[in-house]
Amino acid sequence: MVEPVEQGDLARLRELVRVFVDERDWDQFHTPKNLSSALSVEAAELLEHFQWLQTGQAEELGPDKLVQVRHEMADVLVYLVRLADKLDVDLMAAVQEKMVLNRAKYPADKVRGDARKYHEYKDA
Repeated sequence: MVEPVEQGDLARLRELVRVFVDERDWDQFHTPKNLSSALSVEAAELLEHFQWLQTGQAEELGPDKLVQVRHEMADVLVYLVRLADKLDVDLMAAVQEKMVLNRAKYPADKVRGDARKYHEYKDA
């Protein structure tokens, strides 16, 4: 069973990133546009590890690649947390809000085991 992320966990992560940035005087570079760009670049670097794999399962990656993937995932999370901080977005609230919308868009009784987009099954 996966433990839910507590608001305190995200607050601690946000503070960890803030301190790191402040120690380097990088806040001046962290505009929402720049952070969004950096987030996109890091997500592409994450994707690159899976580019030619059949499934991308952990066994297919191997232990060394898995470490690299873990570090890219951390980079993505750091930029996302930093962007949320700069825009004063409560990520936990945003996820909860989005899940409500997703539940309405993808009702479990209609989409269980179906990977189509909501508009493809809506009238089916």
